[in-house]
Amino acid sequence: MRNWYRSTIGGLPSLYWYLWTGMLINRVGGFVALVLSLYLTSARHLTISAAGLVVGVYGIGGIAGVLLGGVLADRWGRRPTLLLAHFGAVAVLAGLTLARPIPAIAVLAALLGLMHAMPGPAFVAAIVDVTPADDRSRAFNLQFWAFNLGMAVASVLAGALAEVSFTLLFAVDAAGTLVTALLLLWKVHETRPAHRVATRAGGLHTALTDRAYMLFVGLSLLLAILSTQTSTILPLAITGDGLRPSVYGSVVAYAALLIVVGQLFVPRVIDRWRKGTALAIANVFLGLGFAAVSLADGVLGYLAAATVWTVGSMIAAPPNAAVIAELSPEALRGRYQSVFYLTFPAAGFIAPAAGGVSLQYLGDWHWVVCGGLGLLAAAGHLLIQPARERRVARELAADEQVAMPVGG
Repeated sequence: MRNWYRSTIGGLPSLYWYLWTGMLINRVGGFVALVLSLYLTSARHLTISAAGLVVGVYGIGGIAGVLLGGVLADRWGRRPTLLLAHFGAVAVLAGLTLARPIPAIAVLAALLGLMHAMPGPAFVAAIVDVTPADDRSRAFNLQFWAFNLGMAVASVLAGALAEVSFTLLFAVDAAGTLVTALLLLWKVHETRPAHRVATRAGGLHTALTDRAYMLFVGLSLLLAILSTQTSTILPLAITGDGLRPSVYGSVVAYAALLIVVGQLFVPRVIDRWRKGTALAIANVFLGLGFAAVSLADGVLGYLAAATVWTVGSMIAAPPNAAVIAELSPEALRGRYQSVFYLTFPAAGFIAPAAGGVSLQYLGDWHWVVCGGLGLLAAAGHLLIQPARERRVARELAADEQVAMPVGG
């Protein structure tokens, strides 16, 4: 157990744990977005279509928030960006509780999406700042574990509080966000490298024109499209097989439980693997898991498929984040993170838009196509791995040369 503790949790800096705790509290309390459509239809009596538009505006705000958060994390610093986002979210949640006109609700929903998305790039950039390179895989593994644990708890709390009072739901969400903000204010100092001001070259275009990075982001988009099947197309497949909607809830809860129980053991399994190899294996598992849905027609079949694709998600998390950290210039870590984070809203659009058509016309073959995407992404990671590793090695050598004392 001591060896497991040291290899999984031990040795990480205290500042990392304050960031980790803030992320966990924020995820546990961040459940308004999960029930926003229900709140709009039941408490504000919007039509389903109008509620859908408002929730869509929340998503647009999220896209803007990701980009803004990355830019501010590099320009202002990680700490100011995190504080602005969290205190701003508290104010917006208070406004949503009181707002009555639909236009006001829509504007506040967009602002909430912006405030909820802003911290992501800053959080990850701060983790990269304070965590030694050799420990980043473990750090990101724990971050992924905390995110899923927080989402699991948030899902349960959201359902329970929505049945009691939406006002209470907004208040608890705001309270959790405020606790996170105060923790960051109290314990987290600025982590941006001290010489950052002198090296402010580049911007978002630098990341967008970085060929090696954008190839990796493109492959990550395929992974995100596969992962998003669980929240967009999978419910349609389950009900299409004549199963109750509660079966979908059970499958999702089972997958979350697997991550909470098993994620902490992932680093010891993949530590000796090259990052691209680990990502290739992860995509194979994801592809096979979703391809197996084509054979599932009962609860056990869906649970078996969920086991396979969840293993893929668990393997992918640590190397995915570590590769982004390797390819991101120190002065542009926030911007590089924001470009990567765009894969999630992009997948949130592509997966249901293309997946709905695919499922309608291809039926179970849709899931075979998903399996093919997983294998394609796996091959892509293996192909780009050598060139990416050579680039990282060159940059490390250059950094060491710069750091070498004169005459050393």
